[in-house]
Amino acid sequence: MKKVMFVSCLLLISGGLIAQSGGSKKNVANKKQQMKQMIDEQFKFAVQQYKVLAKNTPANVMPKTYHAKNNKSETSDTKWWCSGFYPGSLLYIYEYTKDAATLKEAEARLGILEKEKHYTGNHDLGFMMFCSFGNAYRITKNPAYKTTIDTSAASLSTRYRPAAKVIQSWNSSSKLVGPVIIDNMMNLELLNWVSANGGDKKYAAISKSHADKTILNHFRPDYSSYHVVDYDMKTGEVVKKVTWQGAADSSAWSRGQGWGLYGYTMMYRFTKDKRYLDQARNIAKFLLNNPNMPADMVPYWDFDAPGIPNADRDASAAALMASALLELGQYTKNAERNTYVSAAEKMLTSLSSNAYRAKLGENGGFLLMHSTGALPFKSEVDVPLTYADYYYLEAMLRYKNWYL
Repeated sequence: MKKVMFVSCLLLISGGLIAQSGGSKKNVANKKQQMKQMIDEQFKFAVQQYKVLAKNTPANVMPKTYHAKNNKSETSDTKWWCSGFYPGSLLYIYEYTKDAATLKEAEARLGILEKEKHYTGNHDLGFMMFCSFGNAYRITKNPAYKTTIDTSAASLSTRYRPAAKVIQSWNSSSKLVGPVIIDNMMNLELLNWVSANGGDKKYAAISKSHADKTILNHFRPDYSSYHVVDYDMKTGEVVKKVTWQGAADSSAWSRGQGWGLYGYTMMYRFTKDKRYLDQARNIAKFLLNNPNMPADMVPYWDFDAPGIPNADRDASAAALMASALLELGQYTKNAERNTYVSAAEKMLTSLSSNAYRAKLGENGGFLLMHSTGALPFKSEVDVPLTYADYYYLEAMLRYKNWYL
């Protein structure tokens, strides 16, 4: 989807902050009531829409995306990096609605995913196994789920390269020697959680080592992030800094900025190390003050994309950023907190509008439209994506639990 109108996000957030901080208690109460009603409506819709998605997805695979042009659903095997998002979304929907059929579907999908706890082919075990089994254990307290999480952490830790002090994201190739992508920050949650819940403390140490090295090498002076840093894994020296899914090596690929924001906010949650909180704040400042942030707060697929303001959007980036900003608001106060929460409110309101949220029975059963996977490869452009739905649902639950 393409929109022509956009304004400085700084003005937008300032206006929202004035309205929230300077408005009457009645205005604040009205805003909360509006958000409560919107969230309730979205989860009631999600219960029904995900039954459509379930029908469109054979029992032995996971949903991946949907192509409106030919009315075709695309699925993936359980080794695909996104395989944990569908059961994770089902669990979020169940958590809010207590719909028994939704839980049953989640349990069935966990059953086919469970074997991937031994997967060591890349760094994505956090996405695959913690977004799924992590939520399953949190909600049900089934001890079998915790065993799966523990095993998954052990598998992910095999990707750690002590000499370079990072987790290697992808295997070496003709183009990249030892690639580490900003997305990898998200997979540290699995390691941190296992260490904090009876597991080996080395996992938390690996997470800290990786996060520290990423601060050192992934970020520019304005706190935007490179997508890929290629390392010599024997020495830890940087070979090059490039992009894979962004507009250019020097650009700010939008979802990548969201991964960083979420990742360092999460690292602060586990460590209470103020360096990580400051890193998240600085990333948030880059995003919320960016002149290329559209008025509706749903980013273009890259903040430096060619053709702005007519470039494709990425709803998944907005959902991810909203969820991260809401957590960042938990660790900040007063005007700063209001800035983050106001931005997240705007993102969620936009995503819940007809411009981005599908109609019942359409969009292949996915909730959100207009995400961008990897535009340079012409892959998953202007389509629904499982992780867009996942972080959208997560953000709404966080808003409900923390701000209502």
